[in-house]
Amino acid sequence: MVRQEEEEEDIVCLDESFFINDNYQLTTFTFGSHVLQLFCLQSASTDFDLTGQLVWPGAMLLNDYLSKNAEMLQGCSLIELGSGVGITGMLCSRFCHQILLTDHNEEVLKILRRNIELNSSTENPSCCAALEAGKLEWGNEDQINRILHKYRGGFDLILGADIYILITANYFFCEAIYKTQG
Repeated sequence: MVRQEEEEEDIVCLDESFFINDNYQLTTFTFGSHVLQLFCLQSASTDFDLTGQLVWPGAMLLNDYLSKNAEMLQGCSLIELGSGVGITGMLCSRFCHQILLTDHNEEVLKILRRNIELNSSTENPSCCAALEAGKLEWGNEDQINRILHKYRGGFDLILGADIYILITANYFFCEAIYKTQG
């Protein structure tokens, strides 16, 4: 009995904050003539749900393509799925008139909102779109309905970089796409 009590005393319980890395660094990204600054991590989190804390290669490729084809974004409304730190939405804000950036993780949404604030300041004349962050877990009817209620006209474009792994395993992705088309 004494041995079991000693073993129980050795057990260390960690709360979720132990696994959260919020050592964000202000990082500069250039796509064509467009320079963006965002707070992000420099290395990946070990937690699957926190992958949005850094910029992934797919977002870099998408932004490179969008910067070369910006005319397709002119005046559009846009929803970005799995926005992470918001690099694609921030670039699109230079061309679109309204952008909703979404993610499912509250910790990621905190840094996304911080980056929106950084890039939406009155001192940043490059940003012209109305930027907003919103929580969206694919398949969550309440969240989808809130978005549809607020954005009654739907969206002209739906973007998502580095979400393809989740798409193959997630039927709800297709449902979210379908419903946001208005």
